[in-house]
Amino acid sequence: MATPLGQEEQGSTPGVTVRCGRLLPDEMAALLGDAALCIDATHPYAVEATKNIKAAAEKAGVGYLRLLRPASPLPENCLVFESAKQAAEALAAKEGNLLLATGAKELAQFAAIPPERLYPRVLPTLESIAACEAANIPHRNIIAMQGPFSFALNQAMMEQLHICWLVTKDGGAAGGFDEKAACSAGGPEKKPPPLPLPPGRSWWSSAARPSRARRLPRC
Repeated sequence: MATPLGQEEQGSTPGVTVRCGRLLPDEMAALLGDAALCIDATHPYAVEATKNIKAAAEKAGVGYLRLLRPASPLPENCLVFESAKQAAEALAAKEGNLLLATGAKELAQFAAIPPERLYPRVLPTLESIAACEAANIPHRNIIAMQGPFSFALNQAMMEQLHICWLVTKDGGAAGGFDEKAACSAGGPEKKPPPLPLPPGRSWWSSAARPSRARRLPRC
């Protein structure tokens, strides 16, 4: 695991050794040693980590597989962007508050939008809070919580903060994407049914998937 939070979430499993701390490709290659296979199960948007792991596997002469979550069905009328930067550029011309569920590392991309309109939902770590402060986010706007979150909690949060736009990544079911999509669609009963998973789709080595933005009906 790259961070102590990840190690905490992983917990302990018999026969599994959890290592905490980021590694360079050469260090990863040494760690792989005589392994027969390297399975990259990092977050779908951990592009740099995937690049390093793949390079380490090649250097160590170890087989490499990329494990990804299937793409999620989208609610109607959502906007799809290739990056957080593109989403920010489009939403800068819109009105209303934004709930940013894209992670603390993406906050700099939204610098063109007045910070009082931004409500970033980030992990409850000092690093995440520092990123919010560096982006001049008012402290009252910072939501430091660890997901995934239920439909009810997402809905209550959006109503309390007068959110007009929900900006998120497609983190799949594990990242609570279905609950966020259902909330923006108007309710859990309107949640889109899951699409069938094409053979081999979960084993993939492509780049990160797009960011999504959804305007809530009341705005």
